[in-house]
This record gives sequence, C-alpha cells and structure tokens, in this order.
Amino acid sequence: MHAYLADWLSLIIRWFHVIAGVAWIGASFYFVWLDNHLREPPEWKKQKGIKGDLWAIHGGGIYEVAKYQLGPEEMPRKLHWFKWEAYSTLMSGLALLFAVYYFGNPGYLIDTSKLALSTGGAIAIGMGTLIGVMLIYEALIRSPLSRNGLAFGAVLLVILVAVSWGMFQVFAGRGAFIHVGAVIGTIMVANVFLGIVPAQRALVNAIQQGVEPDARVALLAERAKLRSTHNNYLTLPVIFIMISNHYPMFYGHAHGWAVLAAIGFITAFARHFFNLRHQGITRPSILVVSALLTLALIWAMAPSRPDTRLTANAPEVSDQQIRVLVEAHCQGCHVENPPHPAFQAPPAGISLATLEQLKDHRDQVYQATVATEYMPLGNTTGITREERDLIGTWLRQVGPE
Repeated sequence: MHAYLADWLSLIIRWFHVIAGVAWIGASFYFVWLDNHLREPPEWKKQKGIKGDLWAIHGGGIYEVAKYQLGPEEMPRKLHWFKWEAYSTLMSGLALLFAVYYFGNPGYLIDTSKLALSTGGAIAIGMGTLIGVMLIYEALIRSPLSRNGLAFGAVLLVILVAVSWGMFQVFAGRGAFIHVGAVIGTIMVANVFLGIVPAQRALVNAIQQGVEPDARVALLAERAKLRSTHNNYLTLPVIFIMISNHYPMFYGHAHGWAVLAAIGFITAFARHFFNLRHQGITRPSILVVSALLTLALIWAMAPSRPDTRLTANAPEVSDQQIRVLVEAHCQGCHVENPPHPAFQAPPAGISLATLEQLKDHRDQVYQATVATEYMPLGNTTGITREERDLIGTWLRQVGPE
C-alpha cells in the first residue's frame, strides 16, 4: 500500500510540475518570439507612445499586439503578470525532489560507493547547492560582468559544469542529473522573483506616478532583459534533464557529468539559432554544428563492443550461477510483485523472474548492469565487478537466437 500511494503522490506532483513547466516555458518562448518580431509602427502609433507592433492570426481571429515605450496614456485596470507559472514550477519541482529522491527510493539518489549519505546529509548537500549557486549567480548578475553577455554566459557555463561534476561525486547518476536541473530551475525562478518582476513593478510604479523612469529603473530593466535571455537559453537543458530519468545510458555513464555538460551546451547553442531567426537572422550553420556535436557525443558514449574472443575463451557460465545472481541482485525489484517497498510493479515493466525473460531483455540488462553499472540502484545488494562480468559473459554466450 505504501508503494501504491507513493506512486500516486509522485504522479500527481509530476503531472502538475510538467503542466506548470509547459505553461512557463511556453510563455517564455512566446514573449521572446514576440519581442523579436515587433516592427516599427506607423507614425500615429508612435504618437501614442507605441514602440513596436505585430499582427498575428490564431484561433480564427486576427490579433494586434503593441508594445509601449513606457506605458499607455492610462493604465489598464487589469494588467496580467506572468510569474505564477515560474513559482508553481519551482514549488512542484521541489516537492517532487523530496517525494521521489529524498524520501522515496534511496537508490535514485544515494550511491554508497561514492558517499554513504543519510537522508539529512543528502538534503543538506542538495539544498545547500541550490541556494549557494543561486546566490553566486545573483552576485554575478549584479556585478559589472553583466554588461558583457558573452563573458557572463561563459562564466555561467563553467559554474554549471562544476556543479555537474560535483553532484556526480556525491550522488548516484540519476540524483546528480536531477540536482543539476534543480539548480538551473532555481536560477531561472530567482531571475523572475528577484529581477524580472521587480523591474516590471518599478516601471509600473513610475508610470502610475507620471514620472520618467530614473537610472535605477533603467538598470533594473536592463538586467531583467538579460535574466530573461538567460532563462530562454536554459530552457532546453532543463527539459532534457526532466526526461533524462528514463535513459540510464546518460546518467549511468562513467562520465555522466561531462555528458550532461555537453548536452546542455549543445541544446543551448541550438536555441541560439531560433533566437537569431526570430530577429530575421538565419544561420543554419548553428544547427549543422549542433547536429555534428550530437553525433560526436553519440559516438563518444557508445559502449565498446564485447570482445568475442574473451567470451570464447572464458569458462562457461552455468544457468544456475545466473539464477542465483539474478535472484540476489535483480528480483528484489524486477518481478511481477516486487518485494522492494518502493515498487508495486517492476521498474520500466522489465520482469526478470525467469532466464527466458532475462534473455528477452539482454540488451537493457547488459547496458544497465554490466556496461554502466547503474543497476542495482545504489548497489544496495552489493554486487561485485566479478559478478557483473559473469552476467555479461552469460549474456554473450546465450547470444541472440
């Protein structure tokens, strides 16, 4: 019953988190697109204080969108603020972090071969990293470095790569990935809460008071624009991390931190193409380079092919040996009714109750247990390298039929 209710809780929080994230990212993409597509308005609009306009068709109607240099002649009664999408994404993400990783299955987060952590220790490291990196980012964006967008981006990349490496030193791969995503998400929400919304509020206050925005308001607006740009480039890496828990080949890789850093750079770089395209600048070379970097990453990550000569010369592994190993290290989770308290069904739908089922899933088992050593989760069963090699040898010996 505990696993059943835990699954429902995880589903509800995850569902809400995805919905909130879609709303936030969708709004972010739309407003960047909108801002880049505004064109110089006719003179009569300029007289009304309109800086740029845009015409669009959607939902069976034609829309006219106008952006004011400061504000309209009279402030509207209802002004829509886009902030709760960001706040609800962060709150649901943190709830999911606690429900699934801190108080859920410890194998997702803690790898005793790296560091024997208690739940309290894991929370302290995770939350401390989120807050610490966010404070560093805030200090940087309020510094003169913010005036150089390229230099700031390079420094931010170095920081995030360092976070990725650090998380992999203390957490299991899946937990490390999700914490890097949480760090990025925290920075993005802090940009909204600490920068973008205050800048908007200062502008509205100036308009309502009928005064020209002063240098302070102008600086807030400049930084808010930079924060919004950073959020735009960080969205694709965050989306990848959100879905990465389905693919152990990434977070289970021996150099998972570098894999994550590479994917983060490639996706952010590819996003640059679309941002330029919105401004009327087309540079297909960006997508070409992104595609080539992706192919290079695929090649670099590819597991080495088993040496068939080693299999031919290795002592034959008996079915009984494998039955004992699978029962000890796999069937705690991967059977129809898992005895493991965190699961009510076999993870990923993979049951290994029989050797025939093991053969059916040989590729997944080899990848997760032998090549990446990701399974068993957190190695809570204490499987040895020699036992992994026995499983690998047997899988190669039985071969595809």
